Amino acid sequence: MAEHGNTDNVHTRRLAEFVSHLNYEQIPAEIRERIKLLILDSLGCAIYGANLGWCRILRGTLEKLDTARTTSIWGTDVHLSSPHAALVNGTQVQGFELDDVHRKAVLHVGAVTLPALIAVAESHAQLSGRDLLTAAVAGYEVGPRVGLCMGQEHIGQGWHSGATVGIFSAAAGAARALSLDIDKTVHALGIAGTQSSGLMAAQYGAMVKRMHAGRAAQSGLYAALLANNGFTGIVDVFEAPYGGFCTTFSRSQDRFNLAELSAGLGQKFETMGIALKFYSCVGSNHTTLDAIADIRKRRPFALDEIKEIVVYGSQVTVDHVGWAYKPAGLTAAQLNLPFCVATLLIEGDVFVDEFEPDCVGDAARIELSRKVKVVHDPAITALGAGQRHKVRLEIHFRDGSVETETREAPRGSEHSFASADDIVSKFRKLTRHVMAQKHQDALVDAVTGLEKLTDSRELIALLRA
Repeated sequence: MAEHGNTDNVHTRRLAEFVSHLNYEQIPAEIRERIKLLILDSLGCAIYGANLGWCRILRGTLEKLDTARTTSIWGTDVHLSSPHAALVNGTQVQGFELDDVHRKAVLHVGAVTLPALIAVAESHAQLSGRDLLTAAVAGYEVGPRVGLCMGQEHIGQGWHSGATVGIFSAAAGAARALSLDIDKTVHALGIAGTQSSGLMAAQYGAMVKRMHAGRAAQSGLYAALLANNGFTGIVDVFEAPYGGFCTTFSRSQDRFNLAELSAGLGQKFETMGIALKFYSCVGSNHTTLDAIADIRKRRPFALDEIKEIVVYGSQVTVDHVGWAYKPAGLTAAQLNLPFCVATLLIEGDVFVDEFEPDCVGDAARIELSRKVKVVHDPAITALGAGQRHKVRLEIHFRDGSVETETREAPRGSEHSFASADDIVSKFRKLTRHVMAQKHQDALVDAVTGLEKLTDSRELIALLRA
């Protein structure tokens, strides 16, 4: 239950204390190793994203507006001002639905944290590899906690949590990179929160959905830079009973839990709850795709044998991805569960090559998608945010037989995290068109040996194509 009538800022300040005081030695070894793999995955997504149409439009537009050339656009030889670079790089990370996700917090963490943090490291402060790693952990810890505080209802209400919640990851990572004290970090969080926005209607085909993470990264960077110079923000941004983040972004005070913001802070690391994707589509679709792949392994079948596919899932799954597909753009194609099921069955995979622009109107995929029903299962919803991706799948065949499969979490999830080899392999697949193997090797070595770098700009230099 929410804490009612709370007019102090105990939770905001606890988060600020954690961010401001965090140092490399405090971070457990398993977290240090995990964060490096998460960073590598996000950078691979961004480098691939650089050549996507919407990223090119954004970058080209900002090049005309922006005369500063201080900060790298990953996967290119372009430089922009640091706020515009954060906007573009965040858009590139989240540009093709391949980046990480904290399922319980409903947040793509790397896409909002790293663009702001690396902009600081390149253009505003000199950070060692250990400093960069530490600041990354600060960002990766804060955002998910805000997501846990808000619960699944936040996205169910129509807010895009990757943008609204992600802004706090960006501000926290940038604040730590700038070595802000506790008070200035409180202000950074407060400046970030009032810039928060993002509407889920963008998922039905709009390019702007791709930009939400970039805007959160940009706004979080602004927040930290302004706080560093003495600009003030809302000091009780989470607790404020009127106009605070939690009260404003929830229909009811019973739908958020302020205690989640700092519960176990410094002992329980939410970084370990972040999952990686091996399908190029929204995370809510992955359990279904894995379940279909498992069924097909034990019972190979032809497409004309299928009568109907029924996916039973949480209310969030139904609302988020279970709508009837309409060919409105690649965003809609990658977010729609029936279309992604059809893509897997027809194409054999759901990765980058399966989502060329002309796929959105593919008659065969659209026809097959009409055989897929997504149905609410109240028992799955009752399991809570940690099980929101659980599905129970039924494939009904024309001969009357039925194959069923239940999946609680997808491949690459926090419950069965991917191996370092799998993550490096994904990175190489995503960057092979713009980087020679020698360049890939150097970047992989720089990230996986991040703690050895005396200047993190050695890594940043490798992000340029």
